[in-house]
Amino acid sequence: MRATRVNLLIALLACVLFGFSCFCISRMAQSSNQFTNCRNHFLEFKESMLRLKHKSERNRQELMKVLNRMKYDIRQRENLSVNLVGKKVNTLAKNETVSNTFEVLKFFFPHLRKVGRIYPDVIIGKEKIGVSFALGISTVQRGNPSYLKHMLTSLISRMTPSEEKDSVVIVSVADSNEDYLKSVVEIITKKFKKQLNSGSLEVISIPAFFYPDMSHAKQSTEDSQQLESWRIKQVLDFCFLMLYAQPKAMYYLQLQDDIIAKKMYLKKITDFVHNITSNDWFYIEFSNVGFIGKLFKSEDLTDFVRFLLLFYKDKPIDLLLEDIFRVKMCNPGETLEKCAERNKQIRIKYKPPLFQHVGIQSSLPVTEQYYKDIRY
Repeated sequence: MRATRVNLLIALLACVLFGFSCFCISRMAQSSNQFTNCRNHFLEFKESMLRLKHKSERNRQELMKVLNRMKYDIRQRENLSVNLVGKKVNTLAKNETVSNTFEVLKFFFPHLRKVGRIYPDVIIGKEKIGVSFALGISTVQRGNPSYLKHMLTSLISRMTPSEEKDSVVIVSVADSNEDYLKSVVEIITKKFKKQLNSGSLEVISIPAFFYPDMSHAKQSTEDSQQLESWRIKQVLDFCFLMLYAQPKAMYYLQLQDDIIAKKMYLKKITDFVHNITSNDWFYIEFSNVGFIGKLFKSEDLTDFVRFLLLFYKDKPIDLLLEDIFRVKMCNPGETLEKCAERNKQIRIKYKPPLFQHVGIQSSLPVTEQYYKDIRY
């Protein structure tokens, strides 16, 4: 009996163990299936991420191509705009009309009467008009040093955006050397593209046919002949630049390609002009050096040019400026002392000067100059 019970217990235990083994095997099979499913899901997710990454990379590349194309198109339009402006005057048909600003030159130079029209070779510019100030700079090659870039940086960097909008800087290349002309254009198109595109900066080149025969200038030696020719050409260069600038602005400021300007110079000029109670002033001197920093009313420029062209062979331009003042402002029989005293209200000097001469290499070949304004 006892043996029977033991056998039954063993049989029951065997059944329990068999059932538990079956249960474990079943659970292990389910876990294996779940692991396999989980692994498959992970592989699918990884594959999806790889596809998304490749797609994102393709989208990025396509976006970069679009952006590069847009930049290229913008550059092309900018270059086209500049080229069209530069081409505008150079390709005028014979039956087209241009401003008669330069027609006054034909009265003084018979050789120009054979020319159908007189105009500058506009290399770059938007022909901006209707501004308050035109700043004129005549430039020629000076050997190795080139002060033009430094000078333009000084002028433009010290303007406010509103001042830049209400002015135009005109660089007149008065040199027949094509390499120098190209270098000026390269400097300005690279360094001052923003000002070119806004119209606040222009470059013109004086045509060679403008100049008369200077072989009959007063001379005694070869050096004096060179000096006389240089002085004559300088007066003519300024006259041409003045005539070009005259219709653009209310005031014309004469500068030079080897100067620097003080901070807020244009604001100081504007405030000073607006605070002058009388409008009878002849010109205002914002520098004591030569012809630098002289401010004129644009409406007076044609009269200045006429006088300068009458005597351009006789004196440098700064001395001619003194002469025209005496002729126009001193009364007959008036002593020089009285006339000079009255000059203070008509020919006005601003103190301290706003511009400093920094060039050493003169525009006269093989000549150095070291003068500076000690009051700057």
